Amino acid sequence: MADLSVTFCGVKFSNPFVLPSGIITEIPEHKKAIEAGVGGVTLKSLTKERREGNPLPRIWKYEYGMLNSVGLRNAGIEKGSQEVAHFLKLYGKETPIIISLFSTRVIEFVELVEKIAPFNPQFIELNLSCPNTVDELGTALGMEEGAAGKVITAVKKVSRKIPILAKLSPNVTEIGEIAKSCEDAGADAIVASNTFGPGMIIDIHKKKPVLGNKEGGVSGPGIFPITVRCVYDIYEAVKIPILAMGGVTKWQDVIEIIIAGATLVGVGTATYLKGMKVYDELKRDVSTYMEKVGIKNLKDIVGVAHGN
Repeated sequence: MADLSVTFCGVKFSNPFVLPSGIITEIPEHKKAIEAGVGGVTLKSLTKERREGNPLPRIWKYEYGMLNSVGLRNAGIEKGSQEVAHFLKLYGKETPIIISLFSTRVIEFVELVEKIAPFNPQFIELNLSCPNTVDELGTALGMEEGAAGKVITAVKKVSRKIPILAKLSPNVTEIGEIAKSCEDAGADAIVASNTFGPGMIIDIHKKKPVLGNKEGGVSGPGIFPITVRCVYDIYEAVKIPILAMGGVTKWQDVIEIIIAGATLVGVGTATYLKGMKVYDELKRDVSTYMEKVGIKNLKDIVGVAHGN
């Protein structure tokens, strides 16, 4: 098998595949992805206060992917940070762990990072990508350059040396410019991106939306071409590495998104469609392709679509 290992912000991953945040809702259960051979794991986003999430049903599969409206269901930072500490102790030495944090305010992001940093995770992800999040001035945090950069600047003062990943929204016109503002503010990497939409599916028999919250984020293979464009634009704009996600389901998608500029590849909705075995399938198929065409290391093809 070809060497699938990659280095991201100075941390070595045995393979480029990462479980994105929110695919598994309970922190201890993320061990399933590690047991399935994933390269890295992003834990469920934590908020300052406990959140019960949106009304059921929260997830709905459709022909081209999935809608989800979990609503950031989590235990809150007090209980959640203890679960994080225990998970890191059990699995952090063998698998890179990304701790995801979400807030609606800059000051709360700082408080969340202050709570998590003492546990010294390999990475902290700032979920800036909900279009309904606002800072003290009422600006959507992941939707405008100044707002996103302001969050990064604030948390870098308390994050010690832990790499900060900025998770951006795809629902913008110039994602490259927003990524650049995060880089300028001190972000160590970009995560591209969160779900698209929101979207809606209506049950024609019941004559009402299928989700309890009526609308939800769109993920799965149907959004993959938009993900590729987002990654391409970000790579053009920044020098920091990219963790890409959004619709990756087969080995051809993996190669395409790496060529567009990704170093790491998030695979989430595909676990609903194919099960956790998807990671072994992707590792096998990507390795076979690399051997067939003579690629010795994945870093050799990162961003080659840009003429590197």
